[in-house]
Amino acid sequence: MTDIRSAVFVKSSPDNKNLPPEKYPEYAFIGRSNVGKSSLINMLTLKENLAKTSGTPGKTQLINHFLINDEWYLVDLPGYGYARVGKDQKQKFEKMIDDYLTERGTLMNTFLLIDVRHEPLANDLDFIQYLGESALPFSLVFTKADKLGPVRLLENVERYKGVLLQSWEELPPIFVTSSEKKLGRSELLNYINTINQSLKND
Repeated sequence: MTDIRSAVFVKSSPDNKNLPPEKYPEYAFIGRSNVGKSSLINMLTLKENLAKTSGTPGKTQLINHFLINDEWYLVDLPGYGYARVGKDQKQKFEKMIDDYLTERGTLMNTFLLIDVRHEPLANDLDFIQYLGESALPFSLVFTKADKLGPVRLLENVERYKGVLLQSWEELPPIFVTSSEKKLGRSELLNYINTINQSLKND
């Protein structure tokens, strides 16, 4: 695993026009509010306060770029599924996310975070469908694995796979993580490193 030697906040952008130049490969992290995205980002980078964690869902409202090892960007996207945001603001977020995901030339992969404790939820399944229909490379990252016992954890992941296979011929890469236990850290970083290496070899 190529570990993270440096992780530096670069910029928060309200829309695509204000993003940093397309200089490095980018890996986006997105999920429902309260899925544990900030905790996962902090766990990956081993920096406790790199991404701001909050008890208030929907805290991330901008596109946040963090430069990792002076080689690639980790991109923290606003969450979806929060109820406290008004309709206009919700549409604004959706457009911001859609513009970024579909137009950003240096975006290599989107990591979609899913709380492994829950049944498959409609807005997660809808977002998976959107990524697939848009032909965007993505992976599923199950979070909060430490909150379940090993049998229940496996059952929930397999149930999710079963639901997806009803409409998908092939599953995307799947990672199981726990920010508390640092579970899945090396697997995620290895995956990113593999893509980065393949880009250098092209």
